[in-house]
Amino acid sequence: MKKAKECFLEVKKDYIKFLKKEKIFNKSQKKKMMILEKNYIPMSFWIEKKYKEKGKTLFIGISGGQGSGKTTLTAILKIILKKFFKRKVYTTSIDDFYKTLKDRNKMSHKIHHLFKTRGVPGTHDTNLIRKFFRFIKRKNFKSFKTPKFDKSMDDRLKNKHWSHINKKPEIVILEGWCVGSKHQPNSLLKKPVNNLEKKEDKNLIWRSYVNKKLKQEYKKIFSMLDHLIFIKVPNFKMVLRWRLLQEKKLMKKSFLSKKIMSYHQIKRFVMFYERITLQMIKDLSKSASVVMHLRNDHEIKKIFFR
Repeated sequence: MKKAKECFLEVKKDYIKFLKKEKIFNKSQKKKMMILEKNYIPMSFWIEKKYKEKGKTLFIGISGGQGSGKTTLTAILKIILKKFFKRKVYTTSIDDFYKTLKDRNKMSHKIHHLFKTRGVPGTHDTNLIRKFFRFIKRKNFKSFKTPKFDKSMDDRLKNKHWSHINKKPEIVILEGWCVGSKHQPNSLLKKPVNNLEKKEDKNLIWRSYVNKKLKQEYKKIFSMLDHLIFIKVPNFKMVLRWRLLQEKKLMKKSFLSKKIMSYHQIKRFVMFYERITLQMIKDLSKSASVVMHLRNDHEIKKIFFR
């Protein structure tokens, strides 16, 4: 209890600074401090405990529906783990490992036209993700670079803009909407979950390929994570609402020349994620190491630690 109080006093300034930078003004100062004290600090202590138990680089996955707050949670945990626990923390997103637009265009011609749109398993460069894990796990660590993806351009940035990892991290956090997701039995693929599947994937080619990738390459990748933190959205309707808010935020950060999606584009876009998101709610609510339940107003309802 005393340690938690010390942590709160040490990190609160950096926490507020981060919220201001990200323009998160939807809560009172008192409410923000309560969330830090009751949710983020206990989660950080849990991660620190798991790191000490393992005794070497700890790999944490953070997943949840679009707009659920994965990136914000990741950034806040990094602040606490670095500031109070003095840990070397590296955070990345599975989004940064998306295939290039050129490669997705090839997939759209060879396999199915829906693969032009990034997001689902099969649209990530799994070789790069495996390389990322392998390089960090090396006993004789050598600095290396990791890719960066620009969503407003819908393409991977050139190598010169990639991130450098110069020192071996003690804690690695991989966040992303599908991190930790599991494949479905083939029988469940037959019934479409939305109009996108019903009209544009009548022969089940797209969703069968995605499911196969989850069963094979992604299963191997996610097995390299030590623990998973799952942000559970109340229902899929909230994913659309929160994704719209996310796009508004992206619009403020980007230049006018960059691509920003309209309401109808976003509505169609989230359909790509629906099947796996719904399955994750069923699976990860039971299997994730930590489950953070959200209310409709985006407030944290409760957190379960396993």
